[in-house]
Amino acid sequence: MKLTGSYKIPTDKQTVWNALNDPKILEKCIPGCEEFKKNSDTSFTATATNKIGPFNASFTGDVELQDLDPPNSYKLVGQGNSPVGFASGEAKVTLSEDAGFTVLTYDVEANVGGKIAQVGGRLIDMTAKKMADIFFGKFSETISPAKEISEQSLEAKSDNKGINKKIIYAVSALVIVGAILLVFL
Repeated sequence: MKLTGSYKIPTDKQTVWNALNDPKILEKCIPGCEEFKKNSDTSFTATATNKIGPFNASFTGDVELQDLDPPNSYKLVGQGNSPVGFASGEAKVTLSEDAGFTVLTYDVEANVGGKIAQVGGRLIDMTAKKMADIFFGKFSETISPAKEISEQSLEAKSDNKGINKKIIYAVSALVIVGAILLVFL
């Protein structure tokens, strides 16, 4: 199965890169994510449950970041297992800037087997595309500057001392592998 796509995110490339490597942000954005754990600077393990056709599949997957070129690109390689099947694959993720936006482009090649493969490639492709749209929608909303300003304004109003909490994005370049592969696997 091959999937490609791109999303325009309304913030700078470094912020997107940092957020793609922040397990807390990824855990919030991956549909059905129950756990997202950083094992090392280039290795993650995640568990997510999603409905794919007639199956309610809970996948546990391992993702490794390779070919790191911060903040421009990396490759995610991973595999996931579930009682209804397995998936493995890799995703190339690139970031570029365009008029104040960051364009995130992905190219995924994945193999799916077991009972889940019986639902058909088209249904799996549609589900993967839907999950990618959900992930990138939540991701963009979570890290967009407009959201930060809005949250800071609300915090300032509710805090009598006027102390604003800062939203921190960072870690290292791994989580999108888990995000994309778990979204597609």
